[in-house]
Amino acid sequence: MLLNNTRKITKPAMLTACLSAALLAGCATSPTGRSQIMVVSPDEAISQSKSAYVSTVTELKQSDQLVTDAKQLKRIQTITGRLVTEAVAKFPKTADWEWSVAVIDDPETLNAWCMAGGRMAIYTGIINQLALDDDEIAQIMGHEISHALANHTAEQMSRAVLINAGLAATASATDQNGIALTGTALAAKYALQLPNSRTAETEADEIGIELAARAGYQPEAAVSLWKKMQQAAGGSTPEFLSTHPSPKNRAKTLGNLGTQMRALNPSMTKAAVYPVTMVTDLSQLD
Repeated sequence: MLLNNTRKITKPAMLTACLSAALLAGCATSPTGRSQIMVVSPDEAISQSKSAYVSTVTELKQSDQLVTDAKQLKRIQTITGRLVTEAVAKFPKTADWEWSVAVIDDPETLNAWCMAGGRMAIYTGIINQLALDDDEIAQIMGHEISHALANHTAEQMSRAVLINAGLAATASATDQNGIALTGTALAAKYALQLPNSRTAETEADEIGIELAARAGYQPEAAVSLWKKMQQAAGGSTPEFLSTHPSPKNRAKTLGNLGTQMRALNPSMTKAAVYPVTMVTDLSQLD
C-alpha cells in the first residue's frame, strides 16, 4: 500500500517504517551471546542456500572446475570431517545438515565459504598460493563452518532485506533513481553492514579456532595463516573500509587465543572424521 503512494512519503516516515520493521523482526542470539536481528529465519536461509549451492555447483561442473583428484579430495574431506564432528558435538541440530564440500579448481582465487546448512567450497588458489598445511586449512574451514553455525547467512540475508527496503523507500520518496540510489546504497553499506559484518568475522574466527583445536589442529596455525594472508594482500583495502578485520589484527587476536584453545585439547588428539560429502557430480546434490 505505501509503495503505491510513494510521493507522499517523507524521509522521517521512511526511517520510522524501517526502524519499525527492524523492531518487529525476529531476534536470535549467536553462540557468543550477541543479539541478532532475523527477518529471514535460519531454516529459510538453509533452504535458500541449498538452491544457491545447486546452482553454483552446476555452473562449476559445466565449466569443468570441480576437482576430482582423489588425493586432494581425501585431504580436504579428512580435515573438514574432523571439524564437523566437533561442530555437531557442540550443535547437535546440525547433524541433520547436508554437510558437503566442493573443491574448486581456480588457481587465482584465495577463498573458501560455507553456506547455511553446511554446504561448503574451497578454492585451489588459497591452498596452493599460500602453501597451506593441514592445520592452516583447518583454520580456514573451521572459520567458514562457524559462519553457518552462528547463523550468519540468515543474519546477512535479513540485513539485505532491511537495507533493500530502506533503499527502495528512499529512492521513491525523493523521486530520484540511479545516482541517489547509489549514494544511499553506499551510506547503508558503511553505516549498517560493515560493523555487523566485521563482528561476524571476528565471531567466526573465535568459534573456528576452537573447533580446530578440539578437532586436533594446532591453534598457532591461525596466526601463520593470517600472516600468509597479510603477505598475499599486499596493499589491501584499509580495515575501516573492509568487511573483514585486517589480516595483521586478525593474527594478533587469534594469537592471544592460542593458549586458551590449546588447553581444550592439550595432546591435540585428532577427532573422528564425520562423513562429509565431497561434491564432484551433480547427482550428489539430489
